[in-house]
Amino acid sequence: IYNGSYVPLRGIAMSEAFKSTVDISFDVRGGLIIRQIHHWAALMFTVAITVHMFRVFFTGAFRKPREGNWVIGTILSLLAINEGFTGYSLPDDLLSGTGLRAAEGFIQSVPVVGSYMSYFLFDGAFPGEAIIPRLFTVHVLLLPAVIIGLFTAHIVLVAVHKHTQYPGPGKTNDNVVGYPMMPVYMAKAGGFFFIVFGITTLMAALVTINPIWLYGPYDPTAVTAGAQPDWYMGFADGALRLFPGWAEFEVFGFTLSLNVFIPSLIVMPLLYTIAGAYPFIESWVTGDKREHHLLDRPRNAPTRTGLGVMAITFYVILFFAAGNDLIAIKLGLSINDIVRTFQVLIWVLPPLAYWVTKRICMSLQRRDHDTVLHGRESGRVVRTAEGSFFEVHEPLSEQERWTLVQHETLTPIELTATVDANGVRRTITRRKRLHAKISGFYFADGVHPVSPAELAAAHHDGSAREAITTGQDSEPLHWVGQLHGGADERPETDAYASHENGVDAGPPASR
Repeated sequence: IYNGSYVPLRGIAMSEAFKSTVDISFDVRGGLIIRQIHHWAALMFTVAITVHMFRVFFTGAFRKPREGNWVIGTILSLLAINEGFTGYSLPDDLLSGTGLRAAEGFIQSVPVVGSYMSYFLFDGAFPGEAIIPRLFTVHVLLLPAVIIGLFTAHIVLVAVHKHTQYPGPGKTNDNVVGYPMMPVYMAKAGGFFFIVFGITTLMAALVTINPIWLYGPYDPTAVTAGAQPDWYMGFADGALRLFPGWAEFEVFGFTLSLNVFIPSLIVMPLLYTIAGAYPFIESWVTGDKREHHLLDRPRNAPTRTGLGVMAITFYVILFFAAGNDLIAIKLGLSINDIVRTFQVLIWVLPPLAYWVTKRICMSLQRRDHDTVLHGRESGRVVRTAEGSFFEVHEPLSEQERWTLVQHETLTPIELTATVDANGVRRTITRRKRLHAKISGFYFADGVHPVSPAELAAAHHDGSAREAITTGQDSEPLHWVGQLHGGADERPETDAYASHENGVDAGPPASR
Protein backbone atom coordinates (compact mmCIF):
# COMPACT_ATOMS: atom_id res chain seq x y z
CA ILE A 1 0.00 0.00 0.00
CA TYR A 2 1.43 3.36 -1.04
CA ASN A 3 1.76 6.10 1.63
CA GLY A 4 4.31 8.37 -0.03
CA SER A 5 4.35 12.03 -1.03
CA TYR A 6 2.10 11.77 -4.08
CA VAL A 7 -1.34 12.19 -2.54
CA PRO A 8 -3.56 10.86 -5.39
CA LEU A 9 -1.94 7.41 -5.10
CA ARG A 10 -2.10 7.07 -1.30
CA GLY A 11 -3.85 3.95 -0.11
CA ILE A 12 -3.56 2.17 -3.46
CA ALA A 13 -2.05 -1.31 -3.64
CA MET A 14 0.91 -1.52 -6.01
CA SER A 15 4.00 -3.56 -6.74
CA GLU A 16 7.35 -2.76 -5.20
CA ALA A 17 8.67 -1.84 -8.65
CA PHE A 18 6.01 0.82 -9.18
CA LYS A 19 6.30 2.13 -5.60
CA SER A 20 10.09 2.50 -5.80
CA THR A 21 9.82 4.37 -9.10
CA VAL A 22 7.25 6.79 -7.66
CA ASP A 23 9.45 7.26 -4.57
CA ILE A 24 12.45 8.06 -6.78
CA SER A 25 10.33 10.61 -8.65
CA PHE A 26 8.91 12.47 -5.62
CA ASP A 27 10.90 11.60 -2.50
CA VAL A 28 14.50 11.53 -3.75
CA ARG A 29 16.17 14.88 -4.39
CA GLY A 30 16.78 15.19 -8.13
CA GLY A 31 15.27 11.76 -8.71
CA LEU A 32 12.64 12.87 -11.22
CA ILE A 33 15.06 14.79 -13.43
CA ILE A 34 17.49 11.86 -13.40
CA ARG A 35 14.67 9.52 -14.46
CA GLN A 36 13.65 11.86 -17.25
CA ILE A 37 17.25 12.36 -18.40
CA HIS A 38 17.56 8.58 -18.53
CA HIS A 39 14.40 8.18 -20.61
CA TRP A 40 15.17 11.04 -23.02
CA ALA A 41 18.74 9.80 -23.39
CA ALA A 42 17.45 6.32 -24.28
CA LEU A 43 15.29 7.80 -27.04
CA MET A 44 18.16 9.94 -28.35
CA PHE A 45 20.48 6.93 -28.18
CA THR A 46 18.30 4.96 -30.57
CA VAL A 47 17.89 8.04 -32.79
CA ALA A 48 21.67 8.50 -32.94
CA ILE A 49 22.22 4.84 -33.88
CA THR A 50 19.57 5.06 -36.60
CA VAL A 51 20.92 8.28 -38.10
CA HIS A 52 24.47 6.89 -38.00
CA MET A 53 23.32 3.79 -39.87
CA PHE A 54 21.63 6.01 -42.46
CA ARG A 55 24.90 7.87 -43.02
CA VAL A 56 26.89 4.66 -43.34
CA PHE A 57 24.36 3.12 -45.72
CA PHE A 58 23.83 6.05 -48.07
CA THR A 59 27.57 6.77 -48.41
CA GLY A 60 28.56 3.13 -48.94
CA ALA A 61 30.78 3.04 -45.84
CA PHE A 62 29.67 -0.57 -45.22
CA ARG A 63 31.63 -1.96 -48.18
CA LYS A 64 34.70 -4.14 -47.91
CA PRO A 65 36.54 -4.27 -45.53
CA ARG A 66 33.83 -2.89 -43.20
CA GLU A 67 31.07 -5.47 -43.70
CA GLY A 68 31.74 -6.92 -40.24
CA ASN A 69 31.44 -3.53 -38.62
CA TRP A 70 28.11 -2.97 -40.38
CA VAL A 71 26.83 -6.30 -39.05
CA ILE A 72 27.96 -5.35 -35.53
CA GLY A 73 26.20 -2.00 -35.85
CA THR A 74 23.00 -3.70 -37.00
CA ILE A 75 23.09 -6.03 -33.99
CA LEU A 76 23.75 -3.06 -31.69
CA SER A 77 20.69 -1.31 -33.08
CA LEU A 78 18.52 -4.36 -32.37
CA LEU A 79 19.99 -4.70 -28.87
CA ALA A 80 19.32 -1.01 -28.19
CA ILE A 81 15.64 -1.52 -29.04
CA ASN A 82 15.41 -4.49 -26.67
CA GLU A 83 17.28 -2.56 -23.99
CA GLY A 84 14.74 0.24 -24.29
CA PHE A 85 11.79 -2.15 -24.14
CA THR A 86 13.06 -3.92 -21.01
CA GLY A 87 13.78 -0.54 -19.43
CA TYR A 88 10.38 1.04 -19.84
CA SER A 89 8.72 -2.22 -18.76
CA LEU A 90 10.37 -2.11 -15.33
CA PRO A 91 8.21 0.52 -13.54
CA ASP A 92 5.18 -1.84 -13.73
CA ASP A 93 2.79 1.01 -14.47
CA LEU A 94 -0.36 0.60 -16.56
CA LEU A 95 1.36 1.57 -19.83
CA SER A 96 4.41 -0.67 -19.41
CA GLY A 97 2.24 -3.51 -18.15
CA THR A 98 0.12 -3.20 -21.29
CA GLY A 99 3.32 -3.54 -23.32
CA LEU A 100 4.27 -6.69 -21.41
CA ARG A 101 0.78 -8.05 -21.97
CA ALA A 102 1.24 -7.51 -25.70
CA ALA A 103 4.63 -9.24 -25.53
CA GLU A 104 2.97 -12.22 -23.85
CA GLY A 105 0.52 -12.41 -26.75
CA PHE A 106 3.38 -12.29 -29.24
CA ILE A 107 5.14 -15.18 -27.52
CA GLN A 108 1.97 -17.26 -27.29
CA SER A 109 1.44 -16.83 -31.05
CA VAL A 110 4.51 -18.99 -31.75
CA PRO A 111 3.17 -22.21 -33.27
CA VAL A 112 3.06 -25.30 -31.01
CA VAL A 113 5.46 -24.07 -28.28
CA GLY A 114 4.16 -20.54 -27.70
CA SER A 115 2.27 -21.26 -24.48
CA TYR A 116 5.22 -23.18 -23.04
CA MET A 117 7.58 -20.29 -23.83
CA SER A 118 5.21 -17.83 -22.16
CA TYR A 119 4.99 -19.93 -18.98
CA PHE A 120 8.76 -20.26 -18.91
CA LEU A 121 9.32 -16.50 -19.33
CA PHE A 122 6.74 -15.37 -16.77
CA ASP A 123 7.28 -18.34 -14.45
CA GLY A 124 3.63 -19.27 -14.72
CA ALA A 125 0.54 -17.40 -15.80
CA PHE A 126 0.81 -13.73 -16.71
CA PRO A 127 1.83 -11.49 -15.01
CA GLY A 128 3.47 -13.59 -12.32
CA GLU A 129 6.08 -12.35 -9.85
CA ALA A 130 9.30 -13.27 -11.65
CA ILE A 131 9.16 -11.12 -14.77
CA ILE A 132 10.22 -7.81 -13.18
CA PRO A 133 13.38 -9.22 -11.48
CA ARG A 134 14.24 -11.03 -14.72
CA LEU A 135 13.77 -7.89 -16.80
CA PHE A 136 15.88 -5.96 -14.29
CA THR A 137 18.76 -8.43 -14.67
CA VAL A 138 18.52 -8.32 -18.45
CA HIS A 139 18.27 -4.52 -18.52
CA VAL A 140 21.11 -3.61 -16.15
CA LEU A 141 23.49 -6.54 -16.61
CA LEU A 142 23.03 -8.85 -19.58
CA LEU A 143 22.20 -6.47 -22.44
CA PRO A 144 24.62 -3.71 -21.30
CA ALA A 145 27.45 -6.25 -21.13
CA VAL A 146 26.74 -7.45 -24.67
CA ILE A 147 26.36 -3.88 -25.94
CA ILE A 148 29.65 -2.78 -24.35
CA GLY A 149 31.45 -5.79 -25.82
CA LEU A 150 30.10 -5.21 -29.33
CA PHE A 151 30.70 -1.47 -29.08
CA THR A 152 34.32 -2.11 -28.10
CA ALA A 153 34.73 -4.42 -31.08
CA HIS A 154 33.11 -1.77 -33.28
CA ILE A 155 35.59 0.91 -32.18
CA VAL A 156 38.56 -1.46 -32.51
CA LEU A 157 37.58 -2.22 -36.10
CA VAL A 158 37.27 1.51 -36.80
CA ALA A 159 40.82 1.97 -35.50
CA VAL A 160 42.06 -0.94 -37.63
CA HIS A 161 40.35 0.08 -40.86
CA LYS A 162 40.69 3.84 -40.27
CA HIS A 163 37.98 6.36 -41.07
CA THR A 164 36.38 6.57 -44.47
CA GLN A 165 36.51 9.90 -46.26
CA TYR A 166 34.78 11.68 -49.09
CA PRO A 167 36.67 11.95 -52.39
CA GLY A 168 38.75 15.07 -52.64
CA PRO A 169 42.18 16.44 -53.42
CA GLY A 170 44.89 14.13 -52.15
CA LYS A 171 42.43 11.56 -50.77
CA THR A 172 42.87 7.98 -51.92
CA ASN A 173 42.14 4.44 -50.76
CA ASP A 174 45.64 4.36 -49.27
CA ASN A 175 45.62 7.39 -46.97
CA VAL A 176 43.50 9.38 -44.52
CA VAL A 177 43.44 13.16 -44.93
CA GLY A 178 42.21 15.13 -41.93
CA TYR A 179 42.96 16.38 -38.47
CA PRO A 180 44.70 14.19 -35.87
CA MET A 181 42.63 12.52 -33.16
CA MET A 182 44.57 14.33 -30.42
CA PRO A 183 43.84 17.07 -29.65
CA VAL A 184 41.55 18.29 -32.44
CA TYR A 185 39.09 15.42 -32.77
CA MET A 186 38.94 14.77 -29.02
CA ALA A 187 38.22 18.45 -28.37
CA LYS A 188 35.40 18.44 -30.91
CA ALA A 189 33.97 15.17 -29.59
CA GLY A 190 34.18 16.40 -26.01
CA GLY A 191 32.43 19.64 -26.86
CA PHE A 192 29.73 17.76 -28.73
CA PHE A 193 29.22 15.50 -25.70
CA PHE A 194 28.55 18.46 -23.42
CA ILE A 195 26.18 19.99 -25.98
CA VAL A 196 24.16 16.77 -26.21
CA PHE A 197 24.17 16.34 -22.44
CA GLY A 198 23.02 19.93 -21.96
CA ILE A 199 20.18 19.60 -24.47
CA THR A 200 19.09 16.29 -22.91
CA THR A 201 19.08 17.83 -19.43
CA LEU A 202 17.11 20.82 -20.69
CA MET A 203 14.52 18.53 -22.28
CA ALA A 204 14.28 16.51 -19.06
CA ALA A 205 13.76 19.67 -17.02
CA LEU A 206 11.12 21.22 -19.28
CA VAL A 207 9.29 18.32 -20.96
CA THR A 208 7.66 15.55 -18.93
CA ILE A 209 8.04 12.03 -20.26
CA ASN A 210 6.59 8.75 -18.99
CA PRO A 211 4.56 10.21 -16.07
CA ILE A 212 3.81 6.86 -14.46
CA TRP A 213 2.04 8.51 -11.50
CA LEU A 214 -0.73 9.50 -13.92
CA TYR A 215 -1.01 6.00 -15.38
CA GLY A 216 -1.17 4.26 -12.02
CA PRO A 217 0.00 0.74 -11.17
CA TYR A 218 -0.59 -2.07 -13.64
CA ASP A 219 -3.97 -3.75 -13.50
CA PRO A 220 -4.44 -6.80 -15.78
CA THR A 221 -8.12 -5.91 -16.17
CA ALA A 222 -7.44 -2.40 -17.50
CA VAL A 223 -5.88 -1.10 -20.71
CA THR A 224 -4.57 2.41 -21.26
CA ALA A 225 -6.62 4.25 -23.88
CA GLY A 226 -4.45 5.35 -26.80
CA ALA A 227 -1.47 3.34 -25.56
CA GLN A 228 1.61 3.89 -27.72
CA PRO A 229 5.09 2.38 -27.40
CA ASP A 230 8.29 4.39 -27.63
CA TRP A 231 9.08 5.48 -31.18
CA TYR A 232 11.54 2.69 -31.97
CA MET A 233 8.87 0.03 -31.33
CA GLY A 234 6.21 1.89 -33.29
CA PHE A 235 6.80 0.13 -36.60
CA ALA A 236 6.31 -3.30 -35.01
CA ASP A 237 3.03 -2.14 -33.46
CA GLY A 238 1.98 -0.69 -36.82
CA ALA A 239 2.72 -3.97 -38.61
CA LEU A 240 0.52 -5.77 -36.08
CA ARG A 241 -2.37 -3.35 -36.67
CA LEU A 242 -2.16 -3.58 -40.47
CA PHE A 243 -1.83 -7.33 -40.83
CA PRO A 244 -5.13 -8.94 -41.94
CA GLY A 245 -7.08 -10.53 -39.11
CA TRP A 246 -8.21 -13.53 -41.17
CA ALA A 247 -4.73 -15.12 -41.03
CA GLU A 248 -5.62 -17.44 -38.14
CA PHE A 249 -6.11 -21.16 -38.68
CA GLU A 250 -6.77 -24.37 -36.77
CA VAL A 251 -4.35 -27.17 -37.73
CA PHE A 252 -4.26 -30.57 -35.96
CA GLY A 253 -5.78 -29.06 -32.87
CA PHE A 254 -3.28 -26.18 -32.75
CA THR A 255 -4.24 -22.57 -33.40
CA LEU A 256 -1.91 -20.81 -35.84
CA SER A 257 -2.27 -17.08 -35.14
CA LEU A 258 -0.24 -15.90 -38.12
CA ASN A 259 -1.93 -12.50 -37.89
CA VAL A 260 0.02 -11.99 -34.65
CA PHE A 261 3.07 -14.18 -35.16
CA ILE A 262 4.21 -12.76 -38.52
CA PRO A 263 4.02 -8.99 -37.78
CA SER A 264 5.30 -9.26 -34.21
CA LEU A 265 8.02 -11.92 -34.40
CA ILE A 266 8.89 -12.19 -38.10
CA VAL A 267 8.85 -8.64 -39.52
CA MET A 268 11.47 -7.11 -37.21
CA PRO A 269 14.00 -9.99 -37.39
CA LEU A 270 13.48 -10.19 -41.16
CA LEU A 271 14.13 -6.47 -41.64
CA TYR A 272 17.27 -6.59 -39.51
CA THR A 273 18.49 -9.71 -41.30
CA ILE A 274 18.12 -7.99 -44.67
CA ALA A 275 19.85 -4.89 -43.32
CA GLY A 276 22.77 -6.91 -41.92
CA ALA A 277 23.16 -8.92 -45.13
CA TYR A 278 22.95 -5.94 -47.49
CA PRO A 279 26.73 -5.38 -47.86
CA PHE A 280 27.15 -8.96 -49.01
CA ILE A 281 24.11 -8.73 -51.30
CA GLU A 282 25.42 -5.58 -52.97
CA SER A 283 28.90 -7.08 -53.34
CA TRP A 284 27.40 -10.12 -55.07
CA VAL A 285 25.18 -8.02 -57.34
CA THR A 286 27.96 -5.66 -58.40
CA GLY A 287 30.74 -8.25 -58.47
CA ASP A 288 32.88 -5.68 -56.66
CA LYS A 289 35.25 -7.39 -54.21
CA ARG A 290 37.72 -4.50 -53.84
CA GLU A 291 38.41 -2.53 -50.68
CA HIS A 292 36.72 0.86 -50.46
CA HIS A 293 37.92 3.65 -48.18
CA LEU A 294 36.42 6.52 -50.17
CA LEU A 295 32.74 7.28 -49.65
CA ASP A 296 30.08 7.62 -52.31
CA ARG A 297 27.91 10.65 -52.69
CA PRO A 298 24.34 9.29 -52.41
CA ARG A 299 23.48 10.67 -55.84
CA ASN A 300 26.27 8.60 -57.40
CA ALA A 301 24.63 5.36 -56.17
CA PRO A 302 21.02 5.99 -57.22
CA THR A 303 19.78 2.41 -56.82
CA ARG A 304 21.21 2.05 -53.32
CA THR A 305 19.85 5.46 -52.33
CA GLY A 306 16.45 4.57 -53.76
CA LEU A 307 16.36 1.29 -51.84
CA GLY A 308 17.28 3.12 -48.64
CA VAL A 309 14.52 5.70 -49.06
CA MET A 310 12.09 2.89 -49.92
CA ALA A 311 12.95 1.15 -46.63
CA ILE A 312 12.55 4.40 -44.69
CA THR A 313 9.16 4.98 -46.32
CA PHE A 314 8.08 1.45 -45.38
CA TYR A 315 9.14 2.11 -41.78
CA VAL A 316 7.39 5.50 -41.60
CA ILE A 317 4.09 4.06 -42.85
CA LEU A 318 4.19 1.35 -40.18
CA PHE A 319 5.14 3.98 -37.59
CA PHE A 320 2.09 6.13 -38.35
CA ALA A 321 -0.11 3.05 -38.56
CA ALA A 322 0.73 2.41 -34.90
CA GLY A 323 -1.26 5.56 -34.09
CA ASN A 324 -4.29 4.75 -36.21
CA ASP A 325 -6.61 4.96 -33.18
CA LEU A 326 -5.33 8.41 -32.22
CA ILE A 327 -5.59 9.60 -35.83
CA ALA A 328 -9.20 8.40 -35.92
CA ILE A 329 -10.06 10.16 -32.65
CA LYS A 330 -8.30 13.46 -33.36
CA LEU A 331 -9.49 13.77 -36.97
CA GLY A 332 -12.90 12.20 -36.53
CA LEU A 333 -12.26 9.52 -39.13
CA SER A 334 -13.27 5.88 -39.37
CA ILE A 335 -10.66 3.54 -37.91
CA ASN A 336 -11.51 0.96 -40.58
CA ASP A 337 -10.95 3.46 -43.39
CA ILE A 338 -7.61 4.47 -41.87
CA VAL A 339 -6.46 0.85 -41.64
CA ARG A 340 -7.45 0.15 -45.24
CA THR A 341 -5.68 3.31 -46.39
CA PHE A 342 -2.47 2.28 -44.67
CA GLN A 343 -2.79 -1.25 -46.06
CA VAL A 344 -2.84 0.23 -49.56
CA LEU A 345 -0.08 2.77 -48.91
CA ILE A 346 2.29 0.09 -47.59
CA TRP A 347 2.33 -1.42 -51.10
CA VAL A 348 2.19 1.80 -53.13
CA LEU A 349 4.39 4.40 -51.44
CA PRO A 350 7.69 2.47 -50.96
CA PRO A 351 8.08 1.60 -54.69
CA LEU A 352 7.01 5.14 -55.60
CA ALA A 353 9.59 6.57 -53.17
CA TYR A 354 12.25 4.35 -54.77
CA TRP A 355 11.40 5.53 -58.28
CA VAL A 356 11.26 9.24 -57.35
CA THR A 357 14.51 9.07 -55.36
CA LYS A 358 16.36 7.30 -58.16
CA ARG A 359 15.16 9.86 -60.72
CA ILE A 360 16.27 12.71 -58.44
CA CYS A 361 19.72 11.13 -58.00
CA MET A 362 20.11 10.70 -61.74
CA SER A 363 19.04 14.30 -62.33
CA LEU A 364 21.65 15.49 -59.84
CA GLN A 365 24.27 13.35 -61.59
CA ARG A 366 23.41 14.91 -64.95
CA ARG A 367 23.61 18.37 -63.41
CA ASP A 368 27.08 17.57 -62.05
CA HIS A 369 28.01 16.23 -65.50
CA ASP A 370 26.96 19.49 -67.17
CA THR A 371 28.63 21.59 -64.47
CA VAL A 372 31.97 19.88 -65.04
CA LEU A 373 31.69 20.28 -68.81
CA HIS A 374 30.43 23.85 -68.96
CA GLY A 375 31.21 25.39 -65.60
CA ARG A 376 28.97 27.18 -63.16
CA GLU A 377 26.32 29.62 -64.37
CA SER A 378 27.41 33.14 -63.47
CA GLY A 379 24.18 34.97 -64.24
CA ARG A 380 26.01 37.35 -66.64
CA VAL A 381 24.55 37.47 -70.14
CA VAL A 382 26.76 38.98 -72.86
CA ARG A 383 25.87 40.10 -76.35
CA THR A 384 28.39 39.55 -79.14
CA ALA A 385 29.20 41.89 -82.01
CA GLU A 386 27.04 39.71 -84.26
CA GLY A 387 24.06 40.04 -81.93
CA SER A 388 24.25 36.61 -80.29
CA PHE A 389 23.69 36.23 -76.56
CA PHE A 390 25.63 33.93 -74.25
CA GLU A 391 25.72 33.40 -70.52
CA VAL A 392 29.22 33.49 -69.12
CA HIS A 393 30.06 30.30 -67.21
CA GLU A 394 32.61 30.41 -64.43
CA PRO A 395 35.14 27.55 -64.32
CA LEU A 396 35.15 25.21 -61.36
CA SER A 397 38.07 25.12 -59.00
CA GLU A 398 40.31 22.07 -59.04
CA GLN A 399 38.85 20.90 -55.73
CA GLU A 400 35.24 21.26 -56.94
CA ARG A 401 35.96 19.49 -60.20
CA TRP A 402 37.76 16.68 -58.41
CA THR A 403 34.76 16.09 -56.15
CA LEU A 404 32.42 15.80 -59.14
CA VAL A 405 34.54 13.43 -61.23
CA GLN A 406 36.34 11.27 -58.66
CA HIS A 407 33.87 8.40 -58.72
CA GLU A 408 33.22 5.44 -60.92
CA THR A 409 30.08 3.96 -62.40
CA LEU A 410 30.18 0.19 -62.62
CA THR A 411 28.61 -1.55 -65.59
CA PRO A 412 26.10 -4.41 -65.40
CA ILE A 413 27.40 -7.96 -65.43
CA GLU A 414 26.78 -9.35 -68.90
CA LEU A 415 26.24 -12.96 -69.86
CA THR A 416 29.13 -14.50 -71.76
CA ALA A 417 28.73 -15.72 -75.31
CA THR A 418 26.61 -18.83 -75.72
CA VAL A 419 29.48 -20.57 -77.53
CA ASP A 420 33.21 -20.47 -76.88
CA ALA A 421 36.02 -19.86 -79.38
CA ASN A 422 35.82 -23.48 -80.53
CA GLY A 423 32.09 -23.35 -81.18
CA VAL A 424 31.24 -25.45 -78.13
CA ARG A 425 27.99 -24.43 -76.47
CA ARG A 426 28.40 -22.93 -73.02
CA THR A 427 26.01 -23.67 -70.19
CA ILE A 428 24.44 -20.56 -68.69
CA THR A 429 22.76 -21.49 -65.43
CA ARG A 430 19.63 -19.88 -64.02
CA ARG A 431 21.74 -18.41 -61.25
CA LYS A 432 23.91 -16.59 -63.79
CA ARG A 433 20.86 -15.32 -65.65
CA LEU A 434 19.33 -14.09 -62.40
CA HIS A 435 22.63 -12.46 -61.46
CA ALA A 436 22.76 -10.64 -64.79
CA LYS A 437 19.16 -9.41 -64.46
CA ILE A 438 19.66 -8.11 -60.92
CA SER A 439 22.94 -6.46 -61.93
CA GLY A 440 21.19 -4.81 -64.88
CA PHE A 441 18.47 -3.53 -62.55
CA TYR A 442 21.06 -2.17 -60.12
CA PHE A 443 23.08 -0.30 -62.74
CA ALA A 444 20.28 0.70 -65.11
CA ASP A 445 20.52 4.23 -66.53
CA GLY A 446 23.81 5.02 -64.81
CA VAL A 447 25.44 8.37 -65.60
CA HIS A 448 29.18 8.08 -66.13
CA PRO A 449 31.46 10.85 -64.83
CA VAL A 450 33.01 13.25 -67.31
CA SER A 451 36.16 11.88 -68.91
CA PRO A 452 39.22 14.03 -69.70
CA ALA A 453 38.49 13.67 -73.42
CA GLU A 454 34.93 14.93 -72.96
CA LEU A 455 36.14 17.90 -70.95
CA ALA A 456 38.79 18.83 -73.53
CA ALA A 457 36.24 18.50 -76.35
CA ALA A 458 33.73 20.71 -74.54
CA HIS A 459 36.32 23.42 -73.93
CA HIS A 460 37.58 23.30 -77.50
CA ASP A 461 34.05 23.44 -78.86
CA GLY A 462 33.18 26.35 -76.60
CA SER A 463 36.13 28.52 -77.68
CA ALA A 464 35.68 27.63 -81.36
CA ARG A 465 32.00 28.54 -81.61
CA GLU A 466 31.40 31.02 -78.85
CA ALA A 467 34.47 33.23 -78.80
CA ILE A 468 33.32 36.79 -78.17
CA THR A 469 35.14 39.43 -80.14
CA THR A 470 34.97 43.19 -80.24
CA GLY A 471 33.80 45.20 -83.18
CA GLN A 472 37.42 45.44 -84.37
CA ASP A 473 39.65 42.51 -85.34
CA SER A 474 41.08 42.24 -81.88
CA GLU A 475 41.89 39.23 -79.72
CA PRO A 476 39.02 37.53 -77.86
CA LEU A 477 38.22 38.96 -74.46
CA HIS A 478 40.12 37.54 -71.51
CA TRP A 479 37.10 35.60 -70.24
CA VAL A 480 36.39 33.77 -73.50
CA GLY A 481 37.66 30.49 -72.05
CA GLN A 482 35.15 30.80 -69.20
CA LEU A 483 32.10 30.44 -71.45
CA HIS A 484 32.11 26.69 -70.93
CA GLY A 485 33.95 26.31 -67.72
CA GLY A 486 37.64 26.95 -68.29
CA ALA A 487 40.55 27.55 -70.62
CA ASP A 488 41.41 25.28 -73.52
CA GLU A 489 44.59 24.06 -71.90
CA ARG A 490 44.27 22.43 -68.51
CA PRO A 491 47.08 22.79 -65.96
CA GLU A 492 48.88 19.69 -64.83
CA THR A 493 47.39 20.06 -61.34
CA ASP A 494 43.73 19.97 -62.37
CA ALA A 495 41.32 17.20 -61.46
CA TYR A 496 42.26 15.05 -64.45
CA ALA A 497 46.02 15.48 -64.54
CA SER A 498 46.58 12.66 -62.06
CA HIS A 499 44.47 10.22 -64.08
CA GLU A 500 46.31 10.98 -67.28
CA ASN A 501 49.67 10.61 -65.58
CA GLY A 502 48.71 7.30 -63.98
CA VAL A 503 48.56 8.76 -60.46
CA ASP A 504 45.56 8.40 -58.15
CA ALA A 505 46.44 11.00 -55.57
CA GLY A 506 45.00 14.00 -57.43
CA PRO A 507 45.88 17.59 -56.64
CA PRO A 508 47.55 18.45 -53.36
CA ALA A 509 45.30 18.19 -50.33
CA SER A 510 44.14 21.43 -48.77
CA ARG A 511 42.49 21.98 -45.42
